[in-house]
Amino acid sequence: MFGFLKSKDDPAAQATAPAAPRPSWSERLKAGLSRTRATLNTPLGELFSRARIDDELLEELESTLLMADCGIDATQWLLAELKATVKRDRLETPAQLRKALAEALQTLLAPLEQALLADGHQPFVIMIAGVNGAGKTTSIGKLAKYFQAQGKSVLLAAGDTFRAAAREQLVTWGDRNGVTVIAQDGGDPAAVVFDAITAARARKLDVVLADTAGRLPTQLHLMEEIAKVRRVINKADASAPHEVLLVLDANIGQNAVQQVKAFDKAIGVSGLVITKLDGTAKGGVLAAIARQCPKPVRFIGVGEGIDDLQAFRAGEFVEALLGS
Repeated sequence: MFGFLKSKDDPAAQATAPAAPRPSWSERLKAGLSRTRATLNTPLGELFSRARIDDELLEELESTLLMADCGIDATQWLLAELKATVKRDRLETPAQLRKALAEALQTLLAPLEQALLADGHQPFVIMIAGVNGAGKTTSIGKLAKYFQAQGKSVLLAAGDTFRAAAREQLVTWGDRNGVTVIAQDGGDPAAVVFDAITAARARKLDVVLADTAGRLPTQLHLMEEIAKVRRVINKADASAPHEVLLVLDANIGQNAVQQVKAFDKAIGVSGLVITKLDGTAKGGVLAAIARQCPKPVRFIGVGEGIDDLQAFRAGEFVEALLGS
């Protein structure tokens, strides 16, 4: 973890042989979704190799979608769409049904594809929340690099004052990449974020990424602390936060839906970051999110590399998920 934080001056790194050319994002996405694709494609391959479309095939397709954690609501919606398409277009072969499934899934996910444009405010304040272990701090480093690549200046607020490791990771990353990090040993996380926004405004920086302490939605008093951070951000800048990102670990599957609802109630979530899709067979959870709590998926992550977090695009996601 945090492999991208390693120093370039590390002797061990220098001793290794030159790295092979890095695969493209589409290749990494396809590789990252391999476990979910295996959950889908092993039974789908068998289903779509049959001679005709019948009720038994559709029933087994329903079970396959549920196994990939698409959820009951999304699965029923997809099946209804497929049945309507079969009747309307007079589909006869499972190969035609496979294409129709890809099109229906893309239609379902397309509304989630909304790019995050950090424009219109200076600084553009992004508050980042999530449960412990979701990958918040790692994602902040990757997001900082993402915005730097767009030519934007970035400041990090180490608002997770409860976990020393999170603060140290951000400070280390900031030192090595020329990014200012506002941090305190302990103290009030809201005060750290307030100071960060004040500093960014004084220095005319473009983006503030504000980390917050990991919280479980069931910890109501701790969720209130995050809500306090949001209120203090609004006091520092009446138009902020301009984005509230919730980081979700794809491994939790259907629990992601409940997390979105709980955090949205507490802090008004405006976008999602889905991490660790490379370590799960539950990539279908995006379909569940699309039906039950359709928040924009700003970014998805399929690895630990600094550029393994990229903007979500429904078409390439479906292509990587279902394969050819």
